[in-house]
Amino acid sequence: MAQDIIMGVDVGATGFKGGLVDIKKGEMVSERFRLETPAPATPKAMAKTFKELVKHFDYEGPVGLGFPAIVHNGVSRSASNIDKAWIGTSIVKTFGKDFKGSIHALNDADAAGIAEMEFGAGRKYQRGTTIMITIGTGLGAALFRHNELVPNMEFGSMYLKDMKKIAEKYVSNRVRKDQDMSWKDFGKRFNEYLLHIERIFSPDCILLGGGASKSFTEYEKYLEVEATILPAKLLNKAGTVGAALYAYQQAQ
Repeated sequence: MAQDIIMGVDVGATGFKGGLVDIKKGEMVSERFRLETPAPATPKAMAKTFKELVKHFDYEGPVGLGFPAIVHNGVSRSASNIDKAWIGTSIVKTFGKDFKGSIHALNDADAAGIAEMEFGAGRKYQRGTTIMITIGTGLGAALFRHNELVPNMEFGSMYLKDMKKIAEKYVSNRVRKDQDMSWKDFGKRFNEYLLHIERIFSPDCILLGGGASKSFTEYEKYLEVEATILPAKLLNKAGTVGAALYAYQQAQ
């Protein structure tokens, strides 16, 4: 396989999405393959799903893995939407067992942000402060200062003013669906969250990814922040592309 073709895997609370990526062009060169995230999402069960994904592509090289947790030195340090057994567990060792290639793990929102900054909507904002927010099961976030990633920014776990639950339990794509919210109601609630982010970080640009980003035009008019707000260009491929690019960089 060509040296510039790397496998990326975007691990989410509901699905594993993987594919082969041309990391020079930021493009998928295979069909994206998806498997359901097991329930419960224990280390053993998720490792089995990863093994099935790799087998599908008959791949043995370096793999970039975007993971839904704080990731430090390949170890999961949180578990908001997966089994708590992941806390303190090595992602690299768990997924790397019986795999001949190398595993390079990072936070899933960080992976999506890397892709958008290199190949997507963030390319014009590589100077200054840019924040990527993924709106899915929870709220993921990636922070970039002059295109340098500050890893593991868990903005979905912060508390909004006068609230007793964290932000992603108040507004996310899952919350929108569970509460059958209109796009207007979602937009106004999400705007509260963005205003809080803006007060703290004063970003030049906020990029929106994840499932709800595909319907950006439905709630765009309810967002009243000063930063430029743009939907991610790579959409649901961002996590996979960014993970592959990260693996390539780490393997050099």
